Amino acid sequence: MKKLLGLLLAMTMAWPVTASAEVLKNVDLKGEIQTIASDARHDKNAVYKSGTNFRVLAGLSADLVEDVRANVLFQYNDAWLSGTEGNTVQNYWDEVRLAEANVVLSNLFCCLEATVGRQFYGDEDSAVMYLGPNHYVFGMNNAPSLDGAKLVYSDDFKTFTMLAGKLVTYTTVPSPTGSSTVVDDNWTVYGLDLKLNLTDTLTAQVYGYDFMNSKYDAAREKRHNGFYGAKATFAPEAATLSAEYARGYEANRLFREGHNSPYMVKVDAALNMDVITPRAAFYYAKDVVSPFGNYYPGLAIGHVLAGDDTPFAEYSGDGVRMFNVGVDYVWNKFVFSLDGFSFQDRTAKDSSTWEADLVAKYNHNDYVQLFAGIGYAKYSTGVKEALDTKDNTVGQLGMLIKF
Repeated sequence: MKKLLGLLLAMTMAWPVTASAEVLKNVDLKGEIQTIASDARHDKNAVYKSGTNFRVLAGLSADLVEDVRANVLFQYNDAWLSGTEGNTVQNYWDEVRLAEANVVLSNLFCCLEATVGRQFYGDEDSAVMYLGPNHYVFGMNNAPSLDGAKLVYSDDFKTFTMLAGKLVTYTTVPSPTGSSTVVDDNWTVYGLDLKLNLTDTLTAQVYGYDFMNSKYDAAREKRHNGFYGAKATFAPEAATLSAEYARGYEANRLFREGHNSPYMVKVDAALNMDVITPRAAFYYAKDVVSPFGNYYPGLAIGHVLAGDDTPFAEYSGDGVRMFNVGVDYVWNKFVFSLDGFSFQDRTAKDSSTWEADLVAKYNHNDYVQLFAGIGYAKYSTGVKEALDTKDNTVGQLGMLIKF
């Protein structure tokens, strides 16, 4: 990344004087501020920790010259510097991360868009691939990024994306003063994603991603980790039905699967009746297909695992099956959501964990949202033993500001 930023700086210094006068047009401040307070009652050993999370993303976006736009975004977590001695400017600055720093070239060869540099990537609701800030999930402040290049071709029928670069993740580890953040950029990422608009109501998607470990231990690890999959969405008028299948692999050679490779099936359905939207979801996974998804259903089970930096599919040692039935009700600026969940290990050896959630969101305007939720989980015997906990009530309160 340092070499990339140095190259961008050198290009800027060498830019013709006639062009430099046009630099930094249409400058926009962009970012978001989010805070979440969460409290878990009846929790035997504080598996789901009470407390407050705080995150700020702030930066600039500007047109440099025609068809060239630059983006810079910084990330800051933990406004109260938990576990950090002192309250100096240096203490705060040490917690700032460079989340994005890229240039976007539009109309490249009259048909492509290229994004070069540090960037977020993927769909925020994806169960397999998302690099960016998580919303409404307690304990998920450090957003991973991609240091690399993304090339997109798009027309009315298809969107084809290619990417290559380094995955940049942040892990919090204990230190003498409380905790410290370790940056991991050992994984090289290659990806292909094709989306097709087959009809006005039917879309299809196929994708594949490979993560190559540059510092793997040949005696204990495989050089390649990755996954591939397909998704279809049928959306006639107010109804939406989608189904996705993904399969993971781990090998020393690209796309060479083992006999017991993990896989995932996810089905979603919804019917938008303006004021009321009933919906349902089914999720079934063997082992962990991808740790980069952003699917953490519910306020209790899904969020407990997210807070522990554990993929949702590791609900049990082998996998998980989940049923979800819910309804959204819109009233003025409020959206009320009532959900029921059934969680069970994939092979149904253990009894089910049941969870009920009530969430309210207030959309003050297009940029400001307040949200609150309460959930109750009745854990199965196996989960109580694995997490060393008992039935739990979880409360959540937060605010999200986007600008």
